[in-house]
Amino acid sequence: MAIAAFLSAALTLSLGFWQLRRAAEKQDFVRAMQVAQNAAPLVGDDWIKDKDPSSVLHRPVQLRGQWIADRTVFLDNRQMNAKVGFYVLTPLRIQNTDTVVMVQRGWVPRNFVDRSQLPVVESPMGSVDVTGRIALPPSKLYEMGDPSVGAIRQNLDLPQFRLETGLALATHVTVVQTGPASEGLLRDWPVVNAGVEKHHGYAAQWFALTVLIVGLFAWFQLRRRTSLPKDPDFHV
Repeated sequence: MAIAAFLSAALTLSLGFWQLRRAAEKQDFVRAMQVAQNAAPLVGDDWIKDKDPSSVLHRPVQLRGQWIADRTVFLDNRQMNAKVGFYVLTPLRIQNTDTVVMVQRGWVPRNFVDRSQLPVVESPMGSVDVTGRIALPPSKLYEMGDPSVGAIRQNLDLPQFRLETGLALATHVTVVQTGPASEGLLRDWPVVNAGVEKHHGYAAQWFALTVLIVGLFAWFQLRRRTSLPKDPDFHV
């Protein structure tokens, strides 16, 4: 019983400290993200040439370029404000360069009567100014069969899209456009939640279980000793 209690307490104690380490890692991530978000905005395309996205992730950007509107992609089954619709992504050719970056422009509702109908999204001709933040490519949802093509897609694979379109497209980062709703698009992007409180809660549960194991072991040992006969001639 002593060995079982020791091993169980050691396991639950180590799991509790592991959860605390996970919480600390995520706190470091949140602090690094806040530092990046408060940095000076990046301009031009020099930041795209660095193939390591971690050095620029979450940094604000101010871009000027031209929309490649005929290559707009509508990612299906994406939510904003608890409603299902499309994330709208349009390639932007940065001014005075051949570099193209995919911009996550915002969200639009979809027509559930005619699921093939594309929503109206304004893409002004000529030079446009885009303010946003650097992000990884959109997360992928489960998709049965071959990857979809065309304007409406379940997921978007940027390397494949680059081959498909022939654009000099950056495949390791995108830009999430920020600011108020415009051009028929909402931009109430979800706030990144690192879940630090969740790890603290799990750690508290593991530590509580450790205390319970130690307490039960001590109680049973005390009860065993007090229940032994008091006859001096009795031997265990």
